Amino acid sequence: MASQTQGIQQLLQAEKRAAEKVADARKRKARRLKQAKEEAQMEVEQYRREREQEFQSKQQAAMGSQGNLSAEVEQATRRQVQGMQSSQQRNRERVLAQLLGMVCEVRPQVHPNYRVTV
Repeated sequence: MASQTQGIQQLLQAEKRAAEKVADARKRKARRLKQAKEEAQMEVEQYRREREQEFQSKQQAAMGSQGNLSAEVEQATRRQVQGMQSSQQRNRERVLAQLLGMVCEVRPQVHPNYRVTV
C-alpha cells in the first residue's frame, strides 16, 4: 500500500510541477505579448512623429511661399494707392478749377432739338 500511495504522491507532485510549468509559460507568453505590444506602440508613435514632422516642414514651405506672395501683393497695393494719392494731390487744383468754371460759367443757348412753332 505504501508504494501505491508513494506512486500517487509522485504523480500528484509531477502534475503540480507540470501545472506550475504551464502557468510559468503562460506568464512568460503574456509578458512577451505585452512587451511586443509596447514595442509596436513605440514604433507607431515614432512613425507618427516622423510623418507629422514631415507634414509640418512641407506645410511651412508652402505657407512660406504664400507669405512671400502675400507680402509682394500688399507692397504692390501700397505702391498703387500711394501713386493714386500723389496723382490726386497733383491734379486737385486743376480739376476743382475746371468744375467751378463749368458750374459758374453759364452760356445760354437753344437746344438743337427745339422747334419754333408760330
